[in-house]
Amino acid sequence: MKKEITLLVISGAALLLSIAGFSPLPFDMAWVAIILCGIPIILEAVIGLITAFDIKADVLVSIALIASVIIGEDFAAGEVAFIMQLGALLEDLTVAKARAGIEKLVHLTPRTARRIIEGAEEIIPAEDVQAGDVLRVLPGEAIPVDGVILSGDTSVNQAVMTGESLPVDKGPGDEVSSGTMNQFGAFEMHAVKVGEDSSIQRMIRLVQSADAGKAKIVGLADRWATWIVVIALGAAAVTWLVTGEIIRAVTILVVFCPCALVLATPTAIMAAIGNATKHGFLVREGDALERLAAVKNITFDKTGTLTYGTPEVTAVKSFLPDLADQQLYLLAARAETKSEHPLGRAIVRCYKNTGAPAPEQPQEFHMLPGRGVRAVIEGKEILAGNQELLRENGVSLPEEILGSARTCLEEGCTVTYISVDQTAAGFLILSDTLRQDAARMIAEIKNAGVTPVLLTGDHANAARYIASRLHIEEVRSDCLPEDKLKWIDQSEAHGSPVCMIGDGVNDAPALRRARVGIAMGKIGSDIAVDAADIALVDDEIRELPHLLRLSRRMISTIRLNLTFSMTLNFAAIALAITGILNPVAGALVHNAGSVLVIINSAFLLGWKRRE
Repeated sequence: MKKEITLLVISGAALLLSIAGFSPLPFDMAWVAIILCGIPIILEAVIGLITAFDIKADVLVSIALIASVIIGEDFAAGEVAFIMQLGALLEDLTVAKARAGIEKLVHLTPRTARRIIEGAEEIIPAEDVQAGDVLRVLPGEAIPVDGVILSGDTSVNQAVMTGESLPVDKGPGDEVSSGTMNQFGAFEMHAVKVGEDSSIQRMIRLVQSADAGKAKIVGLADRWATWIVVIALGAAAVTWLVTGEIIRAVTILVVFCPCALVLATPTAIMAAIGNATKHGFLVREGDALERLAAVKNITFDKTGTLTYGTPEVTAVKSFLPDLADQQLYLLAARAETKSEHPLGRAIVRCYKNTGAPAPEQPQEFHMLPGRGVRAVIEGKEILAGNQELLRENGVSLPEEILGSARTCLEEGCTVTYISVDQTAAGFLILSDTLRQDAARMIAEIKNAGVTPVLLTGDHANAARYIASRLHIEEVRSDCLPEDKLKWIDQSEAHGSPVCMIGDGVNDAPALRRARVGIAMGKIGSDIAVDAADIALVDDEIRELPHLLRLSRRMISTIRLNLTFSMTLNFAAIALAITGILNPVAGALVHNAGSVLVIINSAFLLGWKRRE
């Protein structure tokens, strides 16, 4: 880009000297601009015509340049070439600014890693790290791969992945992502996802697939440009024959160049993609935002999309008079300390999050697959699991406990029953909690005139409960992947385009089939992300209404650009035919329109709806 800027500076200076009538060379200084800016345009036009018979804007521009030179309008030719290249540079700058927020991920890829083998440390290239390796990360270093902390406490700056401005405290058992920065403490970690599977590499692959050239509306603009070339040549020929003034014909060629028309769409798309990037979205398909602007239904998977996708202990209830709720909670956490089951781990994790000391391990522990755990704590036998576990061990659950738990089960919660020495003691309630901004996000989507739909494979109780909390009227539960596809097809058939939002492998077919698919990029499966058009990097669904409104704003900007460019072209043609515009003035008017189109598109980079 530095080269292009240098050539433009030299060409602009040469044109100023030409206007002043001063030339240190034996020819008009406008020829400097013609050679530096015009020759590349003509070469591209010739190559396009010869190799693919590709009639685009540069064909008409080349004809206008050559015609201006033939009739001796050197300054007009140089001005057309200069402003055309200036417009191209502005487009490149707009695109570069739009993509800068994404492409910085590439430069944040860690180069090296500290691998620990038999207590010794060695520095190796990050791409050589294997899953299972033990790594050491020092303060100020980028984390080389995805993994889990084995020892050490630290704070990690996750802004590159999540957008969080404050560092997040991490300790043993916590997950860390590649590309994030370790700030305050050294730690050792176990490598889990390496190479192309790491978080930073997944994001880079999404970046590389973002391509505004795939947008359907860009192809439409190109087809218009082809017809405009034909019309321009015809209008110029007729004007020359009728008036006998070739300068009018050349002016028509100059003002009829469809530069603004061709720039109208890709600049708006790339600026909108840049805006979306700043709000946590990676747009993988250039026309995804165009398609999103037309959707009437947004369907949500439940787990991991509207909820966090991780079970949390939401209630603890003891039914023994001499055992407080917190004591029951401690017994359950101690019993589950060695458990490998997700619910057992959730109980231990949630207990630690209360601020209580870490639970001590039991004296005895037995994992019972499909049932729960049996543990001995301070001489007492503790059972923690489902009803079958207690029944098989001779523990009866009184109706008081079953009735109280039944209400929670109807809300889609999971119940872990606890017994102490063959006596039913109470239960813990675990549920997948709603995302913090889910309710507000759904309300804003409704205000935007789009209908939210819950399309989930979860049971009806859980689906209805979540839908009632979020005021979603349309619910489809117990959906298999083919059920989701069927619903989407029916909606599309009735003229209601669908945007699908999901995170799991089972959502991948629906993400692919929907008019627009949006995958949760942080917790979503690789298959789901690959199937989607857009990835939500940090899983912050509160930004979805902004993306929806941005897509509509982008379409409005494109339509305004196209209307403005066509109106300006035809107005300039009328003035050229009547002889009011000469080639120099025509070039200024026409190319000023191109610059205005680019500036109008660039406003999308920072656009945000005012509350």
